Amino acid sequence: MATKHVRSDDGATGDIRTGMGGWVFPPWRGVFYPEGLVQKRELEYASRKVGAIEINGTYYRAPDASTYEKWAAQTPGDFIFSVKAPRLIVQARALAGTGARVRGFLDGAVALGERLGPLLWQFMPTRRFDPDDVAAFLDLLPEKHGGVALRHAVEVRHESFMDERWLDLARERGVATVFTDSPKYPSLADLTGPFVYARLMRSVSSETNGYPAAELKKWAARAKTWAEGGDPADLPHIGAVQRDGAPKDVFIYFISAAKERNPAAAVALARHAGTA
Repeated sequence: MATKHVRSDDGATGDIRTGMGGWVFPPWRGVFYPEGLVQKRELEYASRKVGAIEINGTYYRAPDASTYEKWAAQTPGDFIFSVKAPRLIVQARALAGTGARVRGFLDGAVALGERLGPLLWQFMPTRRFDPDDVAAFLDLLPEKHGGVALRHAVEVRHESFMDERWLDLARERGVATVFTDSPKYPSLADLTGPFVYARLMRSVSSETNGYPAAELKKWAARAKTWAEGGDPADLPHIGAVQRDGAPKDVFIYFISAAKERNPAAAVALARHAGTA
């Protein structure tokens, strides 16, 4: 398990969790997964090497509650899953009309119980910022469902969201804006929620750990800054840097790019951050 508390000078703590997208990927066998490990035990193994995993398959098909329960049972008690919301919701022409679909998705996801981490709502690159529709959609995202507390992270992928009105909407509703470090889409590190969600997309095959050690050390320093209530000023922002001093849980996932290196990147980042 690669998660420990990070303690600030005044004793406040935030958790730093590092992980990757999914756990089934054939090139990981014999590299991240030991030779001979059967596929049905890959989640069990992965969940003891990283602090969190982002479930991406739910974007294409939302499983039933029993599947989530099975996944939870294979992981340690302090492990966390982030869950990517189905495309049937986030690709809808009018987000405001997706209330029934949102509730159906949440009915299954809450079966993870205490292992349920942030829910990821990834907008299409073609979705422009429509303040009224987006505000109505955010109002559909509850703080609790089925007695389980929820945290929501929204990934925006169109330039029109580079707008302080988006920041205001997200902050009013306590929704985190995903920092993607994407080479293709807008990247903004403005803090809008009570936790931090980052999806890093620049791993390379030529690096055993996906990133050079110097880059991982920089990300570890940023993760510690976030966890202690700071806001790394060297990352791109739309608005002013926010340093409220409130400790924040930090979720950092290595996604896409040189996918075969992403588990190693997650493990290495945890080591640099002192959480391994």
